[in-house]
Amino acid sequence: MFLLDKTLWFPSAEEAFPENEELDYYENEGLLAVGGDLSKERLLLAYNSGIFPWFEDGQEILWWCPDPRMVLFPEKFKVSKSLRKTLKSEKFEITFNKSFSEVIRNCASVPRKNQSGTWITNEMQEAYINLHNCGQAISVEVWENKELVGGLYGIDLPEKKIFCGESMFSVVSDASKVAFYHLAENLFDKNYTLIDCQIYNEHLESLGAEEISRVAFLNFLNEE
Repeated sequence: MFLLDKTLWFPSAEEAFPENEELDYYENEGLLAVGGDLSKERLLLAYNSGIFPWFEDGQEILWWCPDPRMVLFPEKFKVSKSLRKTLKSEKFEITFNKSFSEVIRNCASVPRKNQSGTWITNEMQEAYINLHNCGQAISVEVWENKELVGGLYGIDLPEKKIFCGESMFSVVSDASKVAFYHLAENLFDKNYTLIDCQIYNEHLESLGAEEISRVAFLNFLNEE
């Protein structure tokens, strides 16, 4: 594990701890470095290098590059029968980049099953809002009766044709899935290669996401 200071750099993403049952939780997930800051420049360097921050309030900034990596190829998004019915109902209005700050605040505050607290600290929110204001972070909003009921946000890497998903939320059934569907459709139309979902979970797998090796992910990221 590497310690970062104010110098703008990262070690090679391949230096992150490999999966090993003898190591603790953080190392199993691909911890690479500790420290640094959440400046726009460092965050963009991180995402362009296959690295992302993930830490809890009161911790040092932790930087990760897990192996395997959870990704979704836009053309493989799975539309279940229930989601298809929701999409056909047209009960939701979808927007892009209309309320980024509200989306990230909801991602931080809306309760999640089997999870207490949030890793989206106030410092993280400020950093990503700054990236959004610079055109590097985008949001998808889902509205019902003029109220925000779901959405997602992440980092856009248009030169690499990769979107780095960060978080999503929902306060009514299917709202976050609808946001994800419209994101995947939008990125497919723009010929994006993949959506980085970072770490495995069953919900993402049900939507079509899959695990690939870190080497494969970095190869996609570094394609010319």
